[in-house]
Amino acid sequence: MRKTPQAVIAERFDEAHGRDPEGTRPWVVLVDGQEHQLRLLRQEITRRSVTVTLLLDLFHVREYLWAAAFAFHAEGSAEAELWVRTQLLALLRGRASQVAAAMRRSATGRALTASKRAAVDKCADDLLQYRDMLRYDQYLAAGSPIGTGVIEGACRYLVKDRMERTGARWSLDGAEAVLRLRALWTNGDFEPYWTFHLHREYERNYASRLGPASPSDHTQRPRRAPHLEIIK
Repeated sequence: MRKTPQAVIAERFDEAHGRDPEGTRPWVVLVDGQEHQLRLLRQEITRRSVTVTLLLDLFHVREYLWAAAFAFHAEGSAEAELWVRTQLLALLRGRASQVAAAMRRSATGRALTASKRAAVDKCADDLLQYRDMLRYDQYLAAGSPIGTGVIEGACRYLVKDRMERTGARWSLDGAEAVLRLRALWTNGDFEPYWTFHLHREYERNYASRLGPASPSDHTQRPRRAPHLEIIK
């Protein structure tokens, strides 16, 4: 919550380097096409001189296709769904440029209205702009992930379910603290953290006054008292 996107991206690259210091493993970054995010990622890649595959999340590409589908077929129709599925299959085969060209030809042949043609052109432009990140046939062959669903699902559970409750208001510091605790609890790391926290609290508040006595008695998590409630 408190860190800038640039700082978060730098930390992720630090973690990747820690896992693969020799650079012998493939590095893959899933993105959603947000231009500011892409610019920061490319700057970090250049700064570190590492080889990274930037891959556009398939679910965001599907949103582009649905916007174009309704220019050709009625919303909610089976024809629109079939059109999207056909284009997705072609994209999974690595044919982004062909899909973009085909939808433009179809729009011209059907003499679409200006508003509908604009939707088709927007989709085609996006496919061409990001075609270097749409090589799904290669990604699948390499075993790389092509969708951010599991990541977005985790963010929804970790962040939205807790932070967007009715009437909730947060300061940055308060939100950061709650999210960190929620992450610790969700990952099953709360008990070790609590022991560490009590130990550090003892060192800050008592160790300098009481001497080097063992703080073990202070680092034991108290049994749940009637007036305490653990909020998951």
